Amino acid sequence: MEHRVAGPAGHVIVHGLEGLGLRVVEHLVALGLDVVAVDDGARPGAVHAATALGATVVQHHDGAAAALGAAGLQDARAVVCLSSTDLGALETALLARRLRPEVTVVAQIRNPAVARAVRADAGILVLDVATIASPSVVEACLGDQGHGLRVADEVVQVRTVAAPRDGLLRDMFGEVLVPLSVQRPDGTSEPVVCPGRDLEVRTGDEVSMLGPATAWDEVLRRPSGQLPGQPGARHPRAGGADDERGPTGVLRHWGRAVARATDSRLRRALATLLGLGGLSIVVLMVGYREPDGTRMSVLDALYFTAETIGTIGYGDFSFREQPAWLRGYAVLLMVAGAVLAALVYALLTNLLVSQRLQESLGHGQVTDLRGHVIVVGLGSVGVRVVESVVAAGTPVVVVETDESNRYLAQVRGLGAKVVLGDATLARTLELVNLGRARAVAVLTSDDLTNLEVALAVRDWLGERTDVPVALRLFDPRLAATVRQAFGFTHVRSTDELAAPWFVGAALGLEVLGTFFAGDVPLLYARVQVTGGGGLDGARLDALTGRSRVLSVRHSGEQAVHRVVRRWTTLEAGDEAFVVGPHEELLGLLRQDALSSSAGRPGIPSGSVVPPIA
Repeated sequence: MEHRVAGPAGHVIVHGLEGLGLRVVEHLVALGLDVVAVDDGARPGAVHAATALGATVVQHHDGAAAALGAAGLQDARAVVCLSSTDLGALETALLARRLRPEVTVVAQIRNPAVARAVRADAGILVLDVATIASPSVVEACLGDQGHGLRVADEVVQVRTVAAPRDGLLRDMFGEVLVPLSVQRPDGTSEPVVCPGRDLEVRTGDEVSMLGPATAWDEVLRRPSGQLPGQPGARHPRAGGADDERGPTGVLRHWGRAVARATDSRLRRALATLLGLGGLSIVVLMVGYREPDGTRMSVLDALYFTAETIGTIGYGDFSFREQPAWLRGYAVLLMVAGAVLAALVYALLTNLLVSQRLQESLGHGQVTDLRGHVIVVGLGSVGVRVVESVVAAGTPVVVVETDESNRYLAQVRGLGAKVVLGDATLARTLELVNLGRARAVAVLTSDDLTNLEVALAVRDWLGERTDVPVALRLFDPRLAATVRQAFGFTHVRSTDELAAPWFVGAALGLEVLGTFFAGDVPLLYARVQVTGGGGLDGARLDALTGRSRVLSVRHSGEQAVHRVVRRWTTLEAGDEAFVVGPHEELLGLLRQDALSSSAGRPGIPSGSVVPPIA
C-alpha cells in the first residue's frame, strides 16, 4: 500500500528509523512538517515510536525505488537517507537524485572517500555523525582550551566558569561575553538558556558564555576569576608540571620513568651489581699497589673492576703480586660479578622481549605517559576524537577489545598507543596509567557498555574529580537520566548533536555547528534574511526568546556588527549569526525559509555548509 502524503510545501522522506532516523523524524514533526518514514528493518519499537510521533511509515519490501514511490517522492521537498549501512544510504540517495533531480537529498555516509566522491559528483549533501559529534567530545576532554566557533570573520570561545559571588551577570562579566546558560552545580534546577545579562546568579553557579579570547583573558586574570571550572584549574595534570623543570626535575622524571618501566628483580640485581662495583673500587684504591708502590687512581680502579667483572684480561693490571687477602677478594669479585652481570643481561633481555611482544599484541602497559587522553572504543567517532586530540598535541591511549578493528592501524600511524583489553577491569585501567591521565572518552557502540566503563573509571579514581569522563550515549533521554542519576558532567548523545544538522540540511538551512554550553546542547547557524520572509522587518526582541543573535551583517555592508541590541531590525539581505536550543532555532530559521518559499516542493540546497566527512 502506498502512502502519498504532502503538506503545503511538500513533505520530507526519512529513510531509516534506527537511532538518528527517529530523532530526525521527531524534530521534523515538531516543526510542523509532514513526514513519511521508510522502515528498512528497524526494531519494532522504532516503528511504533515514529507512528506515535505522527509520521506515516511505509515498508521497504521491494527495493529502494518502490519504497520511495510509496513514500511519495514526486511530492516530497527533501529526502534524508539514514540507512544503517553506507551502501543502503548511497543507493537510496543516488536513486532519489536520479528520479527527482531538483529535490534536496541528504545522506549519512561514514566512509570519507565515498562521502567526498558523492558530494562532488552527485550533488548530494553528505553529513557524518562522527564529524559532527566528535568536537563535543574533544571539548570535554580538552576543556581548558575552550570550544571555538567562527562568527563571521572572528573566532570566539565557549567556556564555563563558576560565578565568583552573588550578583548580576553584567556586573561580573561585562558586556562583551554573551551568556549562553546558567545552572546550579548540584543540578537542583533546570538550566536557564540564553539569559539576559541582568540575570542574578548565586556564588558557584556554572555560567557558560561566549566571547573572544581577549575578553576571556581579561576575565580570567581577575582574582575573582580564579575559580574551579576555570581553564588551568580543571586539569591540573595537563602539560608539564612545575616541579619537573630544570635538570634536577628532568632527572627525577626519567628516574621515575625507568623505575615504572622495569620490574623489581631487575632493579635489585642492577643495584647489587653497582654496589659490588663501588665496593671493589674502594678496595682496590686502598689495597692495590703498583710495582712502584703507588696506589690506584679512581679511574684505574673503575677500569680494573670492569675488567674483572667482565672476565676480560688485557694484562695491564694483575692480582699476581698482590697480598693474599686481595687475591681472595678477586676470586669472589670475579664469580659474583659474572653471576650478577649475567643475571642483569638475562632480566633486561626478558624485559625488552616481553614488552615488545605485549605491544605487538596490544597488551603493553603505558608507563611513560602523563597528561594523556584515554579513548575507550575505536569506532567512527572514536577515531575522529583520536585524530583531533593528537592534532592538539596531546598523547592518546586507545583501549579496544577487538584486535581486528579496522581503525587500529590508522591510530597507531597517528602515534596513539593501543591496549587490547576490557576497560571495565581494574587491571586494564592500571595498564593505561589512568592515574596520570588527563581525561577519559568512553565511545563504544553500546550504551550499557559505555555506562559500565564510566562507572568503573569513576570507582578506580575514587574521590578525584580532576579527570573528566566524556560518556557517549545514543539515546538523549537516557543521557539526561544518567547525567542526573550518576552525576556525570560530560554525557554526549551523538543523535542529539547530529539530528539538527540533518533537519537543517533538509530545509535548506545553514547550520554551522552544535555544541554544549555546560550540560545544554545548543545549535549555531547563519540566517540569510530573504525579502518577504518571516524575518524581514522583524525586531530581535520579538524573535529571541531562548536564542541569541551574536552578530549581524547588514545588506550591502562588509563590516559585521558584533554588538546588537534588542531593538535592532532585520531587513532583506541581512546576515545574522544565531545560537540557541535546536528546537527554537530551527523554528526561527524555518520561519524565514518557509515564508519566502511557500508553494515550492523543494528548497535549494546550495546554501548548506555540511562538515567534511
